[in-house]
Amino acid sequence: MPFELQVALRYLLAKRRQVFISVISLVSTLGVTVGVMALVIALAMMTGLQGELQSRILGSSAHVFVYKPAGITDYREEISKLSKVPGVIGAAPAVIGKALIRGLGQDGFVGVKGIDPAMEPSVTDIGHAMVEGSLSGLTPATEDDLPGIVLGKDLATDVGVKVGDTVSLLTANGTLSPMGVMPRQRRFKVVGLFRLGLYEVDAGSGFVDLERGMLLAGTDRVEHIEVKVAQIYDAPRIADHIAGEFGQDYVTQDWTDINRQLYSALLLEKIGMGIGIGLIVAVAALNIVASLILLVMEKTRDIAILKTMGASSKSITLIFLLQGTIIGVIGTIIGAVSGAALAYVLDRYRLITIPGDIYQVSYLPFKLLPGDFVAVVIGAVIVCFAATLYPSRQAAKLDPAQALRYE
Repeated sequence: MPFELQVALRYLLAKRRQVFISVISLVSTLGVTVGVMALVIALAMMTGLQGELQSRILGSSAHVFVYKPAGITDYREEISKLSKVPGVIGAAPAVIGKALIRGLGQDGFVGVKGIDPAMEPSVTDIGHAMVEGSLSGLTPATEDDLPGIVLGKDLATDVGVKVGDTVSLLTANGTLSPMGVMPRQRRFKVVGLFRLGLYEVDAGSGFVDLERGMLLAGTDRVEHIEVKVAQIYDAPRIADHIAGEFGQDYVTQDWTDINRQLYSALLLEKIGMGIGIGLIVAVAALNIVASLILLVMEKTRDIAILKTMGASSKSITLIFLLQGTIIGVIGTIIGAVSGAALAYVLDRYRLITIPGDIYQVSYLPFKLLPGDFVAVVIGAVIVCFAATLYPSRQAAKLDPAQALRYE
């Protein structure tokens, strides 16, 4: 074992008269441990929340939206063209409208989306999100049958209906009468319930077939084409490519534009929380400074004797650098591993529940990225190492003659 490391370890494990110094070193190590563990858990929480929201948002909507100001008359031809764009793996038509829904319970507002039942699962996760019924029942089998509607599970609970019940949709696109335009009421049969995991969608959305969607929206044309891409972060590039390739008649918008404010807020929260909790590590580093200064004062005689025996100033500096670095490394490793383990347990068993109607998710997810983990470990070790520089240099500058004069 190198001479400097041996002396540093001996000082860390001080006994008898130096027990106070040993306690200070232990407190410093615990400070680093708590700070690193808190920082790891905070970053995992913000990353998990952002990833969960992103997954649910992208599961309930498309990656790219393609509009034509004049409307889309032949959506099948447009979908055929868009499907040939590199990176596009799915496309489907859509019409969006709003209505007042009336069931067996209280009334409510619903965002109605007219879809092609065969194409919609290629751009959203609605096919996998069905908890009862199926999309195939949206189109009535005969003219005498009621058209079908698929409702979000939470919305169905609010209006008091289940699969097989009948609901009424009241829209502003009505008929002209002597009293003016009267809202028109249309009846639908609930043929399925879905849960996409995003409360805003599950509690306020419904799907009908494309024909009924156009009637509810008061239009005779498809509003836009929804596109799904292979790599979600390629969506902005593919959206620009579609607009440039097909001309000015096409207007595109991707998911990053639509949700820009949400992700910007989450990113700022992650940065702010990281800085705030990172200050805990800085406080722990100050404890290291204090413990090393106390140790230098306590070991003044030992330092003088080491110098008179031939130890260089570089060796004295290295002794205290090693001591502070050992405290930082041990505290960082314990804190990082403990934080990662706790984040895994919290996420695996979903121990922290939160109101889904406020935060869009019913539990607090944790996801620790390797890059965040490595950055925290390296950053903590660097901070702890920097904290040892001043006490180490002061120890190296000690004059043996002055230190031993009154010994």
